[in-house]
Amino acid sequence: MACRSGTLLALVAALCFLELARPGAGAAEPAEHDVPAMFVFGDSTVDVGNNNFLTNCKLQCKANYLHYGVDYPFQSPTGRFSNGYNLADQLAQKLGFDKSPPAFLSMPNGGIIPQMSKGINFASGGSGLQDATGRAVCTEVFNMSAQVQSFTSAVQKMGNNTADLISRSLIFISAGSNDVFEYTDIPSNTTRNDTEFLQTLVASYTIHLKQLYGAGARKFGIVSPSMVGCCPSQRAIARDNKYDLDAYGCFAAANSLSRKLYPMVYSMLRDLSADMPGMYYSLADSVGMTEPILNSTIIPDTNITVLDKACCGGAGVCNLTATLCPDRGGYLFFDGYHPTDAASGVAARDLFADPGIFVHPINVQQLAALRS
Repeated sequence: MACRSGTLLALVAALCFLELARPGAGAAEPAEHDVPAMFVFGDSTVDVGNNNFLTNCKLQCKANYLHYGVDYPFQSPTGRFSNGYNLADQLAQKLGFDKSPPAFLSMPNGGIIPQMSKGINFASGGSGLQDATGRAVCTEVFNMSAQVQSFTSAVQKMGNNTADLISRSLIFISAGSNDVFEYTDIPSNTTRNDTEFLQTLVASYTIHLKQLYGAGARKFGIVSPSMVGCCPSQRAIARDNKYDLDAYGCFAAANSLSRKLYPMVYSMLRDLSADMPGMYYSLADSVGMTEPILNSTIIPDTNITVLDKACCGGAGVCNLTATLCPDRGGYLFFDGYHPTDAASGVAARDLFADPGIFVHPINVQQLAALRS
């Protein structure tokens, strides 16, 4: 996701997705799975290795090399854009699983149907709500339409008696940041229509959700794009070019789009749930979650104090030759776009148990407990 420069673009960005927000909302760990399965869709904030299996996907859009995974079990780079576990892993742990379900593209065809009873991760770094997002930077991504189609196809192959499993499972989606990154990467002298762009994103989201609902999904946990303009890479680009800085020293154009998109997604979900019987959702206001952090520069109950610099590679590329900070738990960002394991843990905690301040209309714990 080297956004404005176009080098990494949303290297998948979603990143920055500091959804991190509201620290302090603790929750008891479940003794068993709160849902029978978890299905993950979206971008690099929740990708657990799908991009590893895309032949034409550029290396900059993969994370299967160190320093990625430096704090993952056995210091193993798995394709997660993190020093350890990512958001999908840590939310899955809140639901009683060991970690995120496995990457769809990592499984042999014969293993997909049996795994559906436990969950599958379809997310792909660099992808967005629009099918073309990610191609310019990554060449090849597993886009949202392909992710959703792969899920619906697998559901169909499962045959009869799958409705109960799918309806009780959690559909978790973190997408949209890369669309914002690419859109703001358009030269500043080019006329942009922000309203039209955001409406296009919401229309794409609507299509994906309707297809998932049509396959039997009923419980949707959704993360809206955060203040992506505050990623270290975006801060550096805006600062170096001396344009469009907001009060936080972040790229204002990108943050403005995220701020406008959240209420549009919320309205869309409200309308969909009214029209589609049995649909329930939990939507995280990631911008609202992030601003208190930027204002206070302190995240309670954590050791995170460095908010504007990346632990690995500064604002540049993170790889084995890049400088690596010794205290990953003290940083909000691991690389120029993605949160650290510690930051994702805060986000997962709040998605799961926020009392209604930043996650609406219910949190993921409440969503999981619903019975159709």
